[in-house]
Amino acid sequence: MNKFFLMGRITRDLELKTTPNGTAVCEFCVAADRRYQKKGEEKKTDFFNVVAWREKAEFVTKYFGKGRMILIEGEMQTRQYTDKNGNPATWYEVIAENVYFTGEKSARQEKPDELPPEPPAPRSGTQPEQSTPASEQMKFGDADDDYPF
Repeated sequence: MNKFFLMGRITRDLELKTTPNGTAVCEFCVAADRRYQKKGEEKKTDFFNVVAWREKAEFVTKYFGKGRMILIEGEMQTRQYTDKNGNPATWYEVIAENVYFTGEKSARQEKPDELPPEPPAPRSGTQPEQSTPASEQMKFGDADDDYPF
């Protein structure tokens, strides 16, 4: 099984590219701090190459950027190649299967003097839409609740 989870900060500006056959791709690097270090030792950071394809590549370039925290679920892959000195080498990269926001505040939220725009007021005589009818919504404290714990 090859399952890889990575959370860290994007190290450079993102660029959406397209392969010759029209497939969207975004390659970037994520810096992840190690959770533990020896007493008195400075925090260490590891750098991981990541590749996102198709819709995930478009999503990453639209909603993330340099310095933003990102959580990636994917698979680690290796490729063999010959370096510029003619020596065999291995390239490691994470193929992103899913990408997630981390709950990090956006730049707008970090500036308290800038308030987010107000939501539009409901039109008179209309009620806000509900995604689930009130009769089907769960209510806490129902006497007949059957919890498995």
